[in-house]
Amino acid sequence: MPLASILESLRRDPDLAEGFVEWRELPEQPARYAPYPIGADGRLVDALAQRGIDRIYTHQAEAFGAALQRQHVVVVTPTASGKTLCYNLPVVQAVLDDPEARALYLFPTKALAQDQMNELHGLITDLGADIKTFTYDGDTPGDARRKVREAGNVVITNPDMLHTGILPHHTKWMKLFENLRYVVIDELHQYRGVFGSHVANVIARLHRVCKFYGATPQFICCSATIANPRELAEKLTSRTMVQVDNNGAPRGPRVVAVYNPPVVNAELGIRGSSVGAARAIGTRLLQGGVQTIVFAPSRVRVELLLRYLREALKQRIGGPPKVEGYRSGYLPNERRAIERGLREGRIRGVVATNALELGVDIGGLDASVLTGYPGTLASAWQQMGRAGRRHDLAFSVVVATSSPLNQYVAAHPEYLFETSPEAGLIDPDNLLVRVSHLKCAAFEVPFEDGEPFGEHTQELLELLADEGVLVKAGGRFHWMEDSFPAESVSLRTAAIDNFVVIEQGPKPRVIGEVDRPSAPLLIHDEAIYLHGGHQYHVDRLDWHEKKAYVRKVDVDYYTDANLAVDLEVLESFERAPAPACHVDHGEVAIRDVATIFKKIKFDTNENVGWGKIALPEESRHTTSYWMALGEEAVAGLARSELQDGLFGLTHLLRNLAPIFLMCDPRDLQGVAQVRSPFTGAPTLFLYENQPGGVGMARRLFEIHGQLMDAARDVLGRCACTAGCPACVGPSLAGHDANKRAAMLLLSRLAAEREVAAIA
Repeated sequence: MPLASILESLRRDPDLAEGFVEWRELPEQPARYAPYPIGADGRLVDALAQRGIDRIYTHQAEAFGAALQRQHVVVVTPTASGKTLCYNLPVVQAVLDDPEARALYLFPTKALAQDQMNELHGLITDLGADIKTFTYDGDTPGDARRKVREAGNVVITNPDMLHTGILPHHTKWMKLFENLRYVVIDELHQYRGVFGSHVANVIARLHRVCKFYGATPQFICCSATIANPRELAEKLTSRTMVQVDNNGAPRGPRVVAVYNPPVVNAELGIRGSSVGAARAIGTRLLQGGVQTIVFAPSRVRVELLLRYLREALKQRIGGPPKVEGYRSGYLPNERRAIERGLREGRIRGVVATNALELGVDIGGLDASVLTGYPGTLASAWQQMGRAGRRHDLAFSVVVATSSPLNQYVAAHPEYLFETSPEAGLIDPDNLLVRVSHLKCAAFEVPFEDGEPFGEHTQELLELLADEGVLVKAGGRFHWMEDSFPAESVSLRTAAIDNFVVIEQGPKPRVIGEVDRPSAPLLIHDEAIYLHGGHQYHVDRLDWHEKKAYVRKVDVDYYTDANLAVDLEVLESFERAPAPACHVDHGEVAIRDVATIFKKIKFDTNENVGWGKIALPEESRHTTSYWMALGEEAVAGLARSELQDGLFGLTHLLRNLAPIFLMCDPRDLQGVAQVRSPFTGAPTLFLYENQPGGVGMARRLFEIHGQLMDAARDVLGRCACTAGCPACVGPSLAGHDANKRAAMLLLSRLAAEREVAAIA
């Protein structure tokens, strides 16, 4: 059935029609072309013509020209706009001009690196040139690594491998570093937060190693649309960039909808399930033969939707469309097989986390269903852009959850279309991050006395020398310890160790892996671990060996664990007065422990049991923004009302803050203390989940007034009477005290005046 007919039936469906709060038709855009820049090699032009590319788009021509003029470039265009040629053309031309020239490609994931190698191989084959291209990652066989180091004109890798496998062993990579002409950083918008802060330091180490070998490579960065691509690229690379954003790629017609599940309990403001709505829409699309991707916000939601879609499609006569799951924790071979199945059309549907948000080649999908607004405009448009790579009609729908962030987007759907995308925030000078990479850099090349490496380098080097990590001799700082520093530093998480999930049986086998922060919640003893649409009972979690032993079961429930959090203020970096309160940002200690788990029945979401979790407490230091309420804010409120209002306000602000930050909603957590032992007053904390923080707490401190105004707007618009998930959370006591108290607090806190720092 044509997609247009299916969309028309969706809008007319009495069970779905009232939920579509926005239905916007975006017209197709024709291609815009430009001539090849002066100096383009004729052999390249001919090879592209063989591939059916007679002309290049405006942004491709501009980026190619800037690169030929030895400028550092950042290209910012939408998904599927042909950014790959923006760096492949100058790199291939450099090797045509000088067969010894080298290039280093960095992609955030191994899957993306494999994809891009295949694309580059195709161009090189048509060119008939001897340009050796290799991927170098954890999957590269040992006997192939020497060949890559010595012969690779183009080495395609990821930041993690550059960090642990290349820079510390740079003496084995002399040919690469002596002849390095280009460094390509694709998916730039992914390098934000903790990951981006680490990668900026890895690039600083790369500069030092290149300088040691006498090379000064050019940087070409590519990004999806964000507010500050040039600033982010310059902060990441420490190089002045030329921004190219004149997109000439064509785009087919697209329908973008926002679906808000109808209210099912008006008194409590409870809406229908977003998972149920995504299931209904996804089922209709798949039954109509539309190749569809469904995004879900968590691993558990992916597995639930996969199960529900498979069940719904079983009723189809003639065999149901094949639907698979795709998320972190699946083994690499599983994921590659799913990618191939999507490209070849054998797999008609896929349910994924944001692991498929990036430009992995999964062919020409026609529809994308987002189960929940993903937290940033950049991610939302990346996920929607996974459908519609052909010039035919494409469909994307954002299914709102009940969270305040999602309800804000549902109430203001124009936010999706008319708001500038968020800025990518990184903090390379974060002390924990910087010291880690200072050690790695000293291991690679000794530091000269006075050599810069970010803020306070000399003091940090002297401190490390005092601790015996470095030794100062002859005006240089040398690495002294026996350990290998890069192996103990993870670029992506606080912990570097994953837990493996082992299915027990005659031949035990590893079926997946779980990162350390998620392990207490997903694979504790007696948990139901969901994988590939199947259920596994966790018989035993060996915490010290990092192994979970599971067996396949067929039960009608899954488990959901609870995390208890304790917060302690360590230091306030800055304080400012604000209406009826004072606000701070500073360092806090977080201690959390998984306490109990609930057994949740499939489909009905009934609680059918519970159990205790016995695992060690985890602790970390991070940064937080907090607000200590003054007497004028709480005057007239009884203690119980204050407690209800404060906890409700924490729920609202924690869910609303990601609108103002380019972060995943899970990057930020909230804690309320009715009488804080640290401030002596009722206090609300929003803290960063990652150790050390990356500047989000400071940003919230700076925009305190805007945050209060937005919260008051959301609360005022919410139609519930007693509080609901879309505002301050449902009232546990069955009355409206939490909403009334939160509204009173906000009316006193949201006065219109700027926060001014106390001198």
